[in-house]
Amino acid sequence: MGRIKTNNNASRKDIILQKAAILFKEKGFKAASMRELAEVVGVEAASLYNHIKSKNELLHEICFSVANKYNEKLEQIESMDASALKKIEELLRFHIISMVQNFDEVFVSDREWKYLTDPYLSNFQTQRRTYRKRFAAIIEDGIKKKEIKKIDATTAVLIMLHAISGIESWHRSKQKISGAELEENMITILVGGLKK
Repeated sequence: MGRIKTNNNASRKDIILQKAAILFKEKGFKAASMRELAEVVGVEAASLYNHIKSKNELLHEICFSVANKYNEKLEQIESMDASALKKIEELLRFHIISMVQNFDEVFVSDREWKYLTDPYLSNFQTQRRTYRKRFAAIIEDGIKKKEIKKIDATTAVLIMLHAISGIESWHRSKQKISGAELEENMITILVGGLKK
């Protein structure tokens, strides 16, 4: 066991977070141990504590890093001078690309957040609810402007987000279309289904 190997773009802590996301995705947060993480990173378990305080800190950083990216993107999209359908398409493309390119982190943030401890757990739950309400508000705006069919916006958001979380099975598939094809197919189905 030696030092944590880094490249020019990533710090030692970044490497630990990346490896933790992979481990938490594969084993689940509860079952994953710091000893296993140390093995994957290639250091003694005690060395990890030079860079992080606890396994909980890793989960917190992964979840809130993903949440912050999603919130930043949503703010950009909300301020766009575009139709509701275009805003929804942009947001869905961001979700799909995140699931394709940053699967481990997004998966952990989406599935393992329930193991956060308070005050982080409450904060994260509030952020999730607020995000979904803001997403639904874009749909409701499109309904008012007669761009989108009259549907329940909250239900539409849940269906779309659950469809995107299903990209997990695309990652596991042995014969699969490219990420770009997947994105286009999903946009055709999800956005096309909203059009009036």
